[in-house]
Amino acid sequence: MINITIYQLQDEQYVGLRMEGHAAYAKHGKDIVCAGVSALVINTINSIESFTDDNIQTNIQPDLVTMVMKNRPISSDAQLLLRSLVLGLKGIQGEYGNRYVKIKFKRKQEV
Repeated sequence: MINITIYQLQDEQYVGLRMEGHAAYAKHGKDIVCAGVSALVINTINSIESFTDDNIQTNIQPDLVTMVMKNRPISSDAQLLLRSLVLGLKGIQGEYGNRYVKIKFKRKQEV
């Protein structure tokens, strides 16, 4: 199962994420759930780095990806990209179920 934690501030702003595990929907190299989730997460990170002036800290490993927004306030462009990520992740979860993708939201004072 892929476990995704989306970090939010009290004002609902997304400020980071943690993704770990594998969906185990299919054999390695053919797992469309893992591929879809990974593509969304990595594309969001790359888009924030390329299209915004926001600063992020990332850690990308085979079974773990973390990303934290380092600046405050977070730009509206970065927020839009993160909301789009959450929409896509919820879509995959809705299509394939909690057996393969679990999303939780965690409130933080700061991340």
